[in-house]
Amino acid sequence: MSSAAPIKVDIWSDIACPWCFIGKRKFEKAVDAFDGDVEVEYHSFELSPDTPVDFEGNEAEFLAVHKGIPTDRAQGMLDNVRGIAASVGLAYDFEAMHHTNTVKAHELIHFAKSKGMQVDMKERLLQAYFEDGRHLGRLDVLADVAAEAGLDRAEALAALESGEFLPSVRADQEQARAFGINGVPFFVFEGKYGVSGAQDPATFANVLETVAAEAAPQPTGAE
Repeated sequence: MSSAAPIKVDIWSDIACPWCFIGKRKFEKAVDAFDGDVEVEYHSFELSPDTPVDFEGNEAEFLAVHKGIPTDRAQGMLDNVRGIAASVGLAYDFEAMHHTNTVKAHELIHFAKSKGMQVDMKERLLQAYFEDGRHLGRLDVLADVAAEAGLDRAEALAALESGEFLPSVRADQEQARAFGINGVPFFVFEGKYGVSGAQDPATFANVLETVAAEAAPQPTGAE
């Protein structure tokens, strides 16, 4: 039986995080099987805020530098992630990927949120980054994605150029620090249950059921 109020799930993630897209699919599978309503809100988290907009090199080279490991080992890690992504229906194209700074993409997600289209924009940006090889550090590309979602391109571009939504991004990051979140994806259910990482759908399902059971009216004792 569906609960009266939707279960609120706050998700911290980065559009440049391969596990965030995988975790999104696994979480969605749990939600699809859940007998109740779930309200999702995405929050900004930058895994590598010092990344330049135009990183010179491919994804394996970035990972090698970032983690201090040989490039061939980094490539092996990417190949492993690609296989896991494929298992949930995602076609990662690390060769076409443009590694970039993601702060402007986060601003666009907040712009879309102001128009009631945050969840759709998050999906579009993850797909554009991991599957389509689009350069999401460039404002014109981000504005194109906004237009494809049905938003006003000029308005989106103006918001990105002005930094109107940067304070919202920073507020999300500050909240993550307050919660002690230091890696993503990170899911917070009803503000009290945290799940870290791209867990199996069963894990998310168990938390949803727990929260729903706690919210259900308790039967009164017999007179």
